[in-house]
Amino acid sequence: MTGLEITVGGFSLRARYEEEAAPRTVAALRDRLLPLESQIIHVRWSGQAGWIPFGDLDLGLEAENGTCYPHPGEIVIYPGGVSETELLIAYGYVSFASKAGQLAGNHFATVVEGGQHLPALGERLLWEGAQDISLREV
Repeated sequence: MTGLEITVGGFSLRARYEEEAAPRTVAALRDRLLPLESQIIHVRWSGQAGWIPFGDLDLGLEAENGTCYPHPGEIVIYPGGVSETELLIAYGYVSFASKAGQLAGNHFATVVEGGQHLPALGERLLWEGAQDISLREV
């Protein structure tokens, strides 16, 4: 499997790339962001998800395999525009939005191992705050 190993909040997850549906997004992630060491926080506007804001980072991306409603385990990148560039990991149901309104993120990966930990991760983000996160290609 080509994808991501994600270590976050004491949990280990594996995600497969959605290379057929989002090849440009996967390529940009590989070229510009990986490996990634950061912190993830609970979303402000979108429901049940963790969020890594990247500010005005330009990944050179446009909409690709977009969704406004990521399902649990889906990972999306919003490439910037009406809101900042950001990565979102859904642990529950999401209506992806910002203060500017509804957003469509590029669904580029899906958790395939460790998904049973997503609800506990969401609880940790909500009640304990920012958590260290590491994303590495496997």
